[in-house]
Amino acid sequence: MIEQRGYHMEDVILKMEGITKLFPGVRALDNVQLELRKGEVHAVIGENGAGKSTLMKILLGIYIADEGTIVYKGEPVRYTSPLEALSHGIAMIHQEISLIPTMDVAENIWLGREKRFLKGRLIDRKARYQATEELLEKLDIHLDSHAIVKNLSIAQMQLIEIARATSYDADVIIMDEPTSALTDVEIQLLYRIIRDLSARGVSIIFISHKIEELFEVCNRVSVYRDGHYIGTHNCDEITQPELINMIVGREMNNLFPKQEVAIGDTVLRVEHLSSAGVFDDVSFEVHRGEILGFCGLMGAGRTEIMRSIFGIDPHDSGKIVMDGKEVRIKKPKDAVRCGLGMVTEDRLRMGAIYALSVMANTTIAHFYAICNKLGFYRRSNEMQAFSSIRDTLSVKCSSHKQKISQLSGGNQQKVIIGRWLLTNPKVLILDEPTRGIDVGSKSEIHRLISGLAAQGMAIIMISSEMPEIIGMSDRILVVRHGKIVHECMREDATQEGLITYAFGAQAN
Repeated sequence: MIEQRGYHMEDVILKMEGITKLFPGVRALDNVQLELRKGEVHAVIGENGAGKSTLMKILLGIYIADEGTIVYKGEPVRYTSPLEALSHGIAMIHQEISLIPTMDVAENIWLGREKRFLKGRLIDRKARYQATEELLEKLDIHLDSHAIVKNLSIAQMQLIEIARATSYDADVIIMDEPTSALTDVEIQLLYRIIRDLSARGVSIIFISHKIEELFEVCNRVSVYRDGHYIGTHNCDEITQPELINMIVGREMNNLFPKQEVAIGDTVLRVEHLSSAGVFDDVSFEVHRGEILGFCGLMGAGRTEIMRSIFGIDPHDSGKIVMDGKEVRIKKPKDAVRCGLGMVTEDRLRMGAIYALSVMANTTIAHFYAICNKLGFYRRSNEMQAFSSIRDTLSVKCSSHKQKISQLSGGNQQKVIIGRWLLTNPKVLILDEPTRGIDVGSKSEIHRLISGLAAQGMAIIMISSEMPEIIGMSDRILVVRHGKIVHECMREDATQEGLITYAFGAQAN
């Protein structure tokens, strides 16, 4: 936990009191509060739908509160846009990436502030790259300032978001799930950045669903539930079980409800799969009823291997065998026909289609099956398919017409998993299935995964969270530099051991 240096109880930089926000038919916030001290790292936590995002949007001027006051640096404020809040020293790092994919790193960091690099009427690109490199070096972030953002990984994009926020020299930085796309190395880097900012008197609002990291990096934690303020505690005066009980309003005894399942025959076998410069000589198999965990550092090749198996990316050599028969998968449609389904790691760019309804997102991979024998669309078939997934997975939505963008992260993930369940896959690939999801929804997703395995489905699960990998997997593979470097059974796995292999250090 970060120790506040030289700051006192009276050094309150931000105070939100009596905040109430009404939407049609919904009281999103009901008389909630938040107090932030100078140099403090303050966790804001609660399940999806608890009101955290609404509270931050009110602070930033995206929403206007119906009731309540905001006092910032001793003065009442009421911002009407994020730009106005930013001009007064309040910046935010969003969970969903907001970078311009076709621009490079430097252009994204200084977007909207090009005037500072003007030389006459032209932008001094050399000066902008130099400023970017100095900023990245100061933060110890190793990225090429000339790199085009669309060619970077999600974790690298998240680091750019962090660099951009710190470049404003803000007094308050809101970090929304900043570690959701980062592996252990990047997370430790972020913690160091947070400690440096805190030491300089910058106040940080830290929103996260990872309970354990709050105790690592935060001074205090405020809990919200169903639009209500539950309470604030010093992080060194509350235990994890007590905090979870405050968040969900009930005791949660089993975050990883792993069922013991008899492992069946081999369903999928991958033999010597290679893609030049990406992964090399990858061989493994997964069985009916088995949850096979893949772990490793960012860029290790875990996701790339699965994308290739599913036909999103090509591979140069190797074989993919389903039920003892070699199959050729060149595109995702081929994978679906072979009995594969894949929930991608990035809900925003490759998972949920935010412009479409919940029902359309659920049935889109099952479209031909809901048509009649003549190939004509049957709405009744689609409604039936959607209803079965909604009821089976307990998807919370107001109607089948509701936009998926209006659902919580946990319900969005259920919809995407349900999309692939409608295709009746033999093997389901889950890439970071609980990223950005609250603790209660995580338990629900874990229970769903375990239930699917119990029904005989083979599950491949990629996760950057070691407790999740160990808690849910029957067998675990560690990937490093595009190669599988270690395999172990769940009962033999430890976090320290898996991380040792992921880094390539000498195992004891």
